[in-house]
Amino acid sequence: MRSAESRVRTALRSGGRAFVLSFEALAGSAVLFILSLLSFTLILLGVGLVTTPWLTQAVRKHANRRRLLAAQWSDIRVPVPYRPFPKDVRDGFTGQVERTTLIMKDPATWRDLRWLLLDMTAGFVLLVFCWALLVYPVEGLVLAAGLWRVFEDDTYWYAFVPVDSQLTGLAAAALGVVLFHVGVRASRPLLRLHFVLARSALAPAPEELAQRIDRLTETRHEAVDTAASELRRIERDLHDGAQARLVAMGMNLGTIEALIEKDPAQAKKLLAMTRTSSAEALTELRDLVRGIHPPVLAERGLGDAVKALALRLPVTSEVTVELPGRAEAPVESAAYFAVSESLTNVVKHAGADRMWVDVHHAEGMLRISVTDNGKGGATIGAGSGLSGIERRLGTFDGVLAVSSPAGGPTMVTMEIPCALS
Repeated sequence: MRSAESRVRTALRSGGRAFVLSFEALAGSAVLFILSLLSFTLILLGVGLVTTPWLTQAVRKHANRRRLLAAQWSDIRVPVPYRPFPKDVRDGFTGQVERTTLIMKDPATWRDLRWLLLDMTAGFVLLVFCWALLVYPVEGLVLAAGLWRVFEDDTYWYAFVPVDSQLTGLAAAALGVVLFHVGVRASRPLLRLHFVLARSALAPAPEELAQRIDRLTETRHEAVDTAASELRRIERDLHDGAQARLVAMGMNLGTIEALIEKDPAQAKKLLAMTRTSSAEALTELRDLVRGIHPPVLAERGLGDAVKALALRLPVTSEVTVELPGRAEAPVESAAYFAVSESLTNVVKHAGADRMWVDVHHAEGMLRISVTDNGKGGATIGAGSGLSGIERRLGTFDGVLAVSSPAGGPTMVTMEIPCALS
């Protein structure tokens, strides 16, 4: 009995989800498909250069929402293979041309268009069957309860059953019960089939996956190199800082031991120096530990850690955080140090007196933006701090985008695909 109740609840939940999603599939996908085609045709007239990037972003958000629901509701993973814009895309008309050209060359753009067409047709039909098999039986029961009397003079067809009497009303109710049982068993598989259909349209081709694997292999090697460099930095800081102070403290203690009876005054001076050195060594060790993994990040999460980071800066800052949960520790650490490097760049190079940090999670993406009102001109180049951020994010399949026209303002946007717990 309990198992039957569980199946019914699961079926009703799947049907309810399909009901909501069917409107999104019909209205959202159809509107975006028509507008996208119209925008593509208007590119030669110049209007499409303005509308195409905006519409493409809307389509990608729509597709990413379906990817997220597929993972949450049916445990179906659909890759996100969009190509990031290159770092040197300019503003103005030339920049719009470049952006539109890049969008049109991206195979994912055409896969999204194909998915929109599939979603508003076959995908919509699957969703309708998912919830209709659970709702339509109610009509059969209502007909048997007495509604059939309305159709005594004019036969009403319930599916393939002509209803014009109590007997045919009961037949309609029996058919409704059968359809409900079918719906209970089929609603969840139908919803899953809808997401499988979406994956077949949105998933990249094998050669694109191969290129993606090559990119991930490259970022893995970069991560290994970064880890080795970080280890060398820690060793150097220990050797030049805390270790040197501890060695000096040991030598001072030996001298104090020899002087404590012969020259107590000098021994007291050395003790005071040793106490100061121990406090400085402890401070350096704490700073070193914070550089590896800040305690506030482990204890209170990314949002509070970024707020604490901004409070220590000499620039007026405003931090907005909207995180309903916490990401995995490696992702939080990468995001924290990426923000730290961005804020350091602002203080050192931007000449800004105000900055804004926005941290939020949406559509399976952790998105962080750091904006300042400085002089602008920031670029991602070899040896720059932004290049280090890009490598750090690339380890987690994340992307970095920089908008920094001459004269400012500068906006650094970071995205890392992840789930929150």
